[in-house]
Amino acid sequence: MSGVVSKRVKLLFTPRLEVEFTDRDRALEQVREFAEKGTRYPVVVYGPEGCGKTAWLKQSAEILKDLGFNVIYVNPLHREFITYTDVREVIQKFVEVVGEVTGIAQLKLATLTTLAVKELLSRWSRRKVAVLVDDVFQAVGLDKAETYVKELLGLIEYPPESYESIVAIVATSEGITRWRIGRHRWAWLIPMWNMSKEGFRGLYEKLPGSKSSFEDVWRLAGGNPDMLSQLYQVRWDFNVIVKSLIEEKRLTPTFINTWRSWLEKAVEDPDTLWSPEVPGELVNELESRNLIIYFLRDRDPQLWIDEPPPEKDLELGIGKHVAWQTPLHRDAVKKVLRELHA
Repeated sequence: MSGVVSKRVKLLFTPRLEVEFTDRDRALEQVREFAEKGTRYPVVVYGPEGCGKTAWLKQSAEILKDLGFNVIYVNPLHREFITYTDVREVIQKFVEVVGEVTGIAQLKLATLTTLAVKELLSRWSRRKVAVLVDDVFQAVGLDKAETYVKELLGLIEYPPESYESIVAIVATSEGITRWRIGRHRWAWLIPMWNMSKEGFRGLYEKLPGSKSSFEDVWRLAGGNPDMLSQLYQVRWDFNVIVKSLIEEKRLTPTFINTWRSWLEKAVEDPDTLWSPEVPGELVNELESRNLIIYFLRDRDPQLWIDEPPPEKDLELGIGKHVAWQTPLHRDAVKKVLRELHA
């Protein structure tokens, strides 16, 4: 499997700039392993917003196609799909749903994905099928996340026809969803972190024009490709992003002041939030606003997609058990705390 070399896909980095998929070699090898063995359970990949899950799924689609799979990649939230199959009827169904202007098109796209897999197996007798679903839980509703994963599991366990291999991968940035799905034995939950420093350097070096120093950008973005894109678009003025995060994450003075004593400690060391004395309500709020990743997994590489984060790196806001999604997320909280002190 590892001998198959697939082309690197081009990804939209900014509205006017495409870059080639960079790094993540171990993550791509893991896709080849999934292809060889199939996925016994749907693989649900979670991690910080913008850490590169979408890019990895799109590159994975290319790899799986080259390994002989009929591949369906869908992002219902953005009405985007990629199909690698010779079944024109299946492709046309996706084209029609994406073209709809009704508000339920996203939900229909998510539903069509599982139906299309069933058709490929039963009606068209395809033996190797891969389904890659991105940001689906926001489309179907967080309360339906478990049901959707169970439906994917049903395709694996009770297929309409026998098959050689099924690969089912779902990616999400919804922290709370992780716990809902984890209550059941319906999926294999596995985290992905931001890019390694050297991988991030490779992406940084692909950007044209003048740039802030790599070390400064690394300290701000912590290896997060989306934060790199945002920094590039605002000409490296990180204050613009911090102010945007304050609004997007609803970091109001009331919210920050309510949890002020804990947050003042957490911006210095996120493992403060691991203390049994920390109110569960605060942890839930920080998770639901996608500010932190709570209960970081053991750093055993086998338990992660690609490379795990360091055991602890307070400069990047990473603790042993808890981490800020990026240093800029932490800096947004810091800024509101400073303003309260002023």
